[in-house]
Amino acid sequence: MKLKRGFQCEKYKCRVADEFLKHKLEERGAVLIEGPKWCGKTTTAKQIASIILYMDDPERRQQNLAMAELSPKQLLKGATPRLIDEWQLAPKLWDVIRFEVDHRGEMVPYILMGAGTMPIAETTGYMWFPSAL
Repeated sequence: MKLKRGFQCEKYKCRVADEFLKHKLEERGAVLIEGPKWCGKTTTAKQIASIILYMDDPERRQQNLAMAELSPKQLLKGATPRLIDEWQLAPKLWDVIRFEVDHRGEMVPYILMGAGTMPIAETTGYMWFPSAL
């Protein structure tokens, strides 16, 4: 798995969480980031993600939710690391990503994010962003 080498620190204020996120993706393949709104979750994850799927995009929300229900693997196709924002709107994605990470021969990183997510197992690469980050 090849992740972006450096972070763009001219406009983005680099954080301790940047290297932690990179390490967890390399180690586990999928990372869940949760925390309150406006604490920097998306901004941090965007620095390493190759592509972003906004599940709550008003123009695509219904299409994304329908696809997540009918054929969730379609939402996972494309460049990685893949950031899925507000994934909890389509909880089926959790199982599909877990299956992908467990059964693929190569490490394909996913970043799941949400402000109010569901309980998760301790085996995930879990990151919590406190509001003071």
